[in-house]
Amino acid sequence: MEAEKNKEMIDDLVSFRKAEDFYARIRKAWKQGYLLYGPPGTGKSTMIAAMTNLLEYDIYDLELTEDINCSLDLTGQRKKKKENKAAEEEEKDPIKKQAKVGDSDQGKTSKVTLSGLLNFIDGLWLACKGERLIIFMTNYMEKLDPALIRRGRMDKPIELSYCNFESFKVLARTYLELDSHHLFNTIERLLGESRVTLTDVVEHLMPKTSVADAETSLKSLV
Repeated sequence: MEAEKNKEMIDDLVSFRKAEDFYARIRKAWKQGYLLYGPPGTGKSTMIAAMTNLLEYDIYDLELTEDINCSLDLTGQRKKKKENKAAEEEEKDPIKKQAKVGDSDQGKTSKVTLSGLLNFIDGLWLACKGERLIIFMTNYMEKLDPALIRRGRMDKPIELSYCNFESFKVLARTYLELDSHHLFNTIERLLGESRVTLTDVVEHLMPKTSVADAETSLKSLV
């Protein structure tokens, strides 16, 4: 994350933690919702760990399915007419109908519904005393229903995208103890041309052998 955005987020979190009297005065639940979105491997889980470290909060991890992005439909949209027509044809065909029954148990991924999830979130806001943060992570924000990510539920949408040069410099300083190197210009140009995740960058900066050095790691990244 860019340094300016990082500071904004820290200031926002610290301000929230100190806002008990403000929320009591305006008679609203002391809560805030964050939506972290971006491609896999861009640091969403790490961001949550950093947020809880900063605030010294406990984490409660709610797994709606094994993979919310791929197997859970939170669009809230009704089925299209052609899908209904296909279902009617299956109902008339005894072979297709039997195959569908046989596969039904294997095909089930979750009984979570959009309305049930919304009621659950709103219930947490109202039923729990004290401050609460709810953080949603998704790789595909466009697949989520607007009712789920509207202001009031998810107040702070934060995009975590591919690695840029500023992020790389932080990683190089952390992993290699480098502030500059003759390969930095090349890496800056390549990061502008490529879509590389933070996870991929870290993988190359990690030492692979006991004699590995910064030069080797940076050449591997290039």
